[in-house]
Amino acid sequence: MCDFAKLAELDNWNEIRTAYQVARLGTVSAAAEVLRIHRATVIRHIDTLEDALGAKIFLRHSRGYTPTELGLELMRMGRAADAQFNRLAELATADNKGLCGEFILTSLYVLAPMLIPLLKDFQAQYPNIYVRYLASEKLFRLEFAEAHVALRAGPKPEIEDHVVQPFTTTNMGLYASTDYVSRKGIPQVSDDFAEHYFVGFDNLNYGPPFNINTWMRENIPEKNIIFRSTDVTVLETAILSGIGIGFFPTDKATQHSELIEISPHKKEWDVPLWIITHVDLRQTAKVKAFLTFLQEETSKKTI
Repeated sequence: MCDFAKLAELDNWNEIRTAYQVARLGTVSAAAEVLRIHRATVIRHIDTLEDALGAKIFLRHSRGYTPTELGLELMRMGRAADAQFNRLAELATADNKGLCGEFILTSLYVLAPMLIPLLKDFQAQYPNIYVRYLASEKLFRLEFAEAHVALRAGPKPEIEDHVVQPFTTTNMGLYASTDYVSRKGIPQVSDDFAEHYFVGFDNLNYGPPFNINTWMRENIPEKNIIFRSTDVTVLETAILSGIGIGFFPTDKATQHSELIEISPHKKEWDVPLWIITHVDLRQTAKVKAFLTFLQEETSKKTI
């Protein structure tokens, strides 16, 4: 039978912190590297916890360690304790040195061109913070502190123990270059789309920007999408180069005199963006500073 009361008999929280890192990172070696201790010490800490609880907290397999149900509950304790210790450390240094240390932001890579200038300005305000920006389709687990803040595009996410708040909306328009228009003209009605070439995301059936992909899937013949990419910067370059018609952020389009708006703006094309934080990390000084910074930036301009 599991006995959490026996945890009080441990000398300190080192064992729980160690197990938390193993659960977060998935392997003993990775946890040892982060904690700067020997692999044997990591294994000993896990064995000590399992002996104290009288049950397994991890399933061992060839690829690493996976928490059991009991292990997940213990990880929630470890995560909360880790967040509180980090907050204390931040408070201890805030008076004299300002915010410092690592801040981890994650988003889909299609948001990178918008976020990188913001991260530059954030670091200018807080020069002692170093940023890790995880631009990926992978959904990093905030509950295991794989990232501090996540930005997502599309429908509002519904995630237990997370706070989801609106960030901004990216207005999108349908554009082509003057080079393309000189060769192919401008479609006057939607039936004309079948006579034109388009630029689009590699997979229109999955992933953001969901509404744009849905519109293209429903309105553009697949054979007419002659250029596809997973990278938004590549797609924008393809549009500017005259390969075909495609979606472009309206504010960026105004910076390119060679772009012509092909169709009146539709609200259904706009992409809502969301800020996601975990309840245990939301009150840490770095996360609060970043959220305040984003609010100030969005009040200045529409991104």
